Amino acid sequence: MPLARRSTLTQFLIEERRRYPTASGDFNALVLDVALACKTLARSVAFGALGGPLGAGFGALISGPAGASKCLPVQAGDGAAQECMGHTIFVDANHWGGHLAGMASATVSQPVVIPAPHPRGKYLLVFDALEGAEQADLNAALGSVFSVLRAPPALADGSRALSAEDFLQPGAQQVAAGYALYGPATQLVLSVGAGVHGFTLDPNLGEFKLTQPEIRIPVDASTFAINAANTRFWEAPVKRYVDECLAGKSGPRGKDFSTRWIASPVAEAHRVLMRGGVFLCPRDAEDASRLGCPSLLHQANPLAMLIEQAGGRASTGREPVLQQLPGSLSQRTGLVFGSRHEVERIERYHSEPTALASGGSPLFTPRSLFRV
Repeated sequence: MPLARRSTLTQFLIEERRRYPTASGDFNALVLDVALACKTLARSVAFGALGGPLGAGFGALISGPAGASKCLPVQAGDGAAQECMGHTIFVDANHWGGHLAGMASATVSQPVVIPAPHPRGKYLLVFDALEGAEQADLNAALGSVFSVLRAPPALADGSRALSAEDFLQPGAQQVAAGYALYGPATQLVLSVGAGVHGFTLDPNLGEFKLTQPEIRIPVDASTFAINAANTRFWEAPVKRYVDECLAGKSGPRGKDFSTRWIASPVAEAHRVLMRGGVFLCPRDAEDASRLGCPSLLHQANPLAMLIEQAGGRASTGREPVLQQLPGSLSQRTGLVFGSRHEVERIERYHSEPTALASGGSPLFTPRSLFRV
């Protein structure tokens, strides 16, 4: 598509709005506010250890606007200052516009209240402003991921105060979802419920331009991504799937697979959307509550919406991610997403009884590496 004919994000949203004559424009304005936060983060991330164009650098930006939640990270450690920077940028860009009734950030444990005198709106914003921040000093992939929900009417009209329970909606109720990936180019990938579209930030114009319309994920794949260091924690169906992939052409799958691991759900989702494949972050076989996996609300739900809108599938391994009812803001979940046929195979393996259920070897199950 010639550069001169590429739509901007603003033009794209206007065209989408025209499909709904009764729409007020609040939703478009909200998405553009989120896009502004992503542009600001892209500029700051690009400066890395030099401190960014925002003045004092990452460490100084640790409080939101008056009345909003201060950034006290859920977990201290590598990347905490960067996470606070991202949180602050997102809150600053979105708290004042009158489109939101509240926000939930992965960086803080309590919802972010819209401070007076700003009006409340009819939407809720859930976000992880700088996913992968612990890798910032490595110049590795960083991203922002966000989700838009409808606010309960009593919250939107000011009849009652914001609570964590307002955000505990299944992912199927998301109005929109997206992420920004900060790399050699800054890309924004967005779904407003009618497919998935990719935009690239034009640094000369300061505008996101439509560069990947109607993204579709191939239904089959020959690439998978999983953290092999956690092999001892995997459940039997996951071990079976990985063993069969690694067996290559001589194994039951009859083809060779390649492996990838970026250690960032946003970057993994981008690779899957662009090239296909499957990503696995399975739950712990011994303790299902012990998950080094994505936050259901802040990461898994928005990524699942994007994957499914692009023709893929997103699952816990047992059920669709988008059907889960969250129990808390911090709830984490096992996550498998990507090419539909691969994810469906993993789900089938979870439903099939195998010798592994009684402690058998993954190499000698009826349909594994050594079939009998």
